[in-house]
Amino acid sequence: MEKRQLGTSEIQISPIIMGTWQAGKRMWVGIEDAETVKAMRAAFEAGITTFDTAEVYGEGHSEQIIGQALSDVRSQVIYASKVFANHLKPNLVIEACDRSLKNLNTDYIDLYQIHWPAGTWNSELVPIAETMDALNKLKEQGKIRAIGVSNFSRAQIAEAAQYGRIDSLQPPYSLFWRWVEKDAMPYCVEHNISILAYSSLAQGILTGKFGPEHKFAEGDHRAKSKLFIKENYARVQTALNQLRPIADRHQTSLGNLALAWLICQPQTNAIVGARNAEQAAENAKAAEIKLSEGDLKEIDAIGRTVTESLDDNPVMWNF
Repeated sequence: MEKRQLGTSEIQISPIIMGTWQAGKRMWVGIEDAETVKAMRAAFEAGITTFDTAEVYGEGHSEQIIGQALSDVRSQVIYASKVFANHLKPNLVIEACDRSLKNLNTDYIDLYQIHWPAGTWNSELVPIAETMDALNKLKEQGKIRAIGVSNFSRAQIAEAAQYGRIDSLQPPYSLFWRWVEKDAMPYCVEHNISILAYSSLAQGILTGKFGPEHKFAEGDHRAKSKLFIKENYARVQTALNQLRPIADRHQTSLGNLALAWLICQPQTNAIVGARNAEQAAENAKAAEIKLSEGDLKEIDAIGRTVTESLDDNPVMWNF
């Protein structure tokens, strides 16, 4: 898989990135550690070298599983983790990073990201200058190699960038969720900031595996996704039916067609999860799909039949 530069750093990432929220198990159902480890190894063997996690995913459990799965190939992989919104005071940033290093069984994190801006999820309002000061110190010490932000608006990225180099933005972004295109993407393109899109399959909707009457198991957070609201979900099903002939034309799955479209967008790489080795290996194949300009325009137009009816709130869920 051809690598891409992360922002202006020396870090080379794979355009398909393995997401590991599910590895933390909290807010997911039916996740087994042994299967997750196999999935991570299968992803690596298929060319995915970049793994995204966070301290809040199972309170460090996701990071620990990555450490178990990949420590023997640490020099060949890129770890991206995140500090949560309740740990943005300088001393708490340092403590959180040290915990993540221990969980990941490593002495450096390639990309360390602010997971949510201060003040979100009832967290304390900490000035971004203070948080960035701590992150810059961690970078000077070699504990982290690059700084990123997640769920930040254009204005919030610009403010953070006054206090240090921001090399990535991690927003929710998929064919069916495109809020970032209107707000932060132009800024990222102008300032050479990589976009690491999460929920790149719209929480699995873009795989086509959820039928018109799908009901999630108790405890599955995806039931709260705005795309599953009745009127939105009807548009989703119509759009998926329009995308199927394009996927067939490329002899690929609906999910991989959506990922291939996404990594063709400016500065954009796709984070995608996997429950097992088969899914991980399948996800990697998305990087091989070659879409023409005509394909991209056709897919784009179909996606807009869903996104143009959504509200302007960038948060994907009604938690």
